[in-house]
Amino acid sequence: MANQLPKDKQIAVIAALAEGSSIRSVERMTGIHRDTIMRLGVKIGQGCARLLDAKMRGLDCHRLEIDEIDEIDEIDEIDEIDEIWGFVGKKMRHVKPEDAQTFGDVWTYCALDAETKLVPSYRVSSTRDIYNTAEFISDLASRLNNRVQISTDAMVAYPEAIERAFGREVDYAQIVKSYSSEDGKYNNQERRYSQPRIRSSEKIWITGTPNPKEASTSYVERLNASTRLHVKRLNRLTLAFSKKLENFEAAVALNFASHNFVKTHRTLKMTPAMAAGVERNFWSYGDLVEAVS
Repeated sequence: MANQLPKDKQIAVIAALAEGSSIRSVERMTGIHRDTIMRLGVKIGQGCARLLDAKMRGLDCHRLEIDEIDEIDEIDEIDEIDEIWGFVGKKMRHVKPEDAQTFGDVWTYCALDAETKLVPSYRVSSTRDIYNTAEFISDLASRLNNRVQISTDAMVAYPEAIERAFGREVDYAQIVKSYSSEDGKYNNQERRYSQPRIRSSEKIWITGTPNPKEASTSYVERLNASTRLHVKRLNRLTLAFSKKLENFEAAVALNFASHNFVKTHRTLKMTPAMAAGVERNFWSYGDLVEAVS
């Protein structure tokens, strides 16, 4: 059982999972059975979700970015919000009526403070509809102390969700991008997984008086690229997809907890939690495991 593993073994397993290793690769590296690794990962991941919920309160964020991404990640910047696509069990087009209800597409909404690089809120959802978008934005609003500037992409659910949660006490802009559909090498099979070229980008003011220089979604989309690297289940063209929704949720929680509390940002020279005033000290993976055990 996971709780019978020596503490140093638990820390080694969690560090490897948080850095993007698959369950079977951790099994080969540590000699610990994959079922034990899975149970430990779920246990610690669920603890990370509780830790994030408790710690991400009363935040003074000023620039948030919100955005959703599909099969291709684009790089876009401030308090930022985004979603990441993944799947549980099988992709939606392969789901059959007799399959588990949790099988199919799964989306991870994510908000990022552009100044501190803190992730104040995230949400795992099976759909990108107005209900889940509103729940995510409402949760985000409940964690903030002050008026913020928010930048999102052009998903239609965001304006209504932000108005419900913030009213007029927000400065909000959308970044509307259009992409080229060029012929030639950008349209052939060799380029099918490459990023499309942006033909134009327009900033639209929705509410308040957002600063045009800070209306962007670059940082959160860069975070999405890192998330895909550090959560093996979100790697592209991978065999390491989740078979159960609770496993996916635990992996995402572990990723954002390690991002906020453990990983030092190169530019800030500290962790996002330290930059945001949530924590005063650097954490190790041992500290994270101890905090959530």
